[in-house]
Amino acid sequence: MIRALSLAAALALLPLSAALAQTPASLDPASAEAALEAAGAAFEMRMEEFGARAEAIAEDESLSEEQREAAIMALWAEYQPEVMAFTAAASALGPQIASEALAEVDVEALVAEALADPSIGAAMAMAQNGAWASQDPEHMATYGLMADYALGQVSDAMLEVEAASIEADAAAEAARDD
Repeated sequence: MIRALSLAAALALLPLSAALAQTPASLDPASAEAALEAAGAAFEMRMEEFGARAEAIAEDESLSEEQREAAIMALWAEYQPEVMAFTAAASALGPQIASEALAEVDVEALVAEALADPSIGAAMAMAQNGAWASQDPEHMATYGLMADYALGQVSDAMLEVEAASIEADAAAEAARDD
């Protein structure tokens, strides 16, 4: 029985392992992207299978809540290596794909185009000639106070969001207990 399950798991992982078998260093950008897409497609199919199986377990009324949780955790343990493998593949292939994409970007042309935009030029002139460029200690103190006020507002908003999150978690926990 264990051999049959091992064989079934190996066959299920075959598309994913084949997509990940190539080493990123030997891939050209197109094949790195294709390998990542193939791995992503195989991973997506496996995760859809996981979702369907987990949903079936969750809907099985013959199991107690604890049995459902244990079964879903066991199911997750079965799929977790695939998540790790896909994450490793994406981590390995991602930088190569990104570096190739960035190699095609002409940064100097982008900067020149941005500086040619009249609205950017006006903003640059205001920044250079305005109070923001001033070295006057009073201006610097005023802008420091403005920055402190803005940071205080952000901090207050973050505390409110955190409090709301705690309340929502408590309400969700209370709803689960009911």
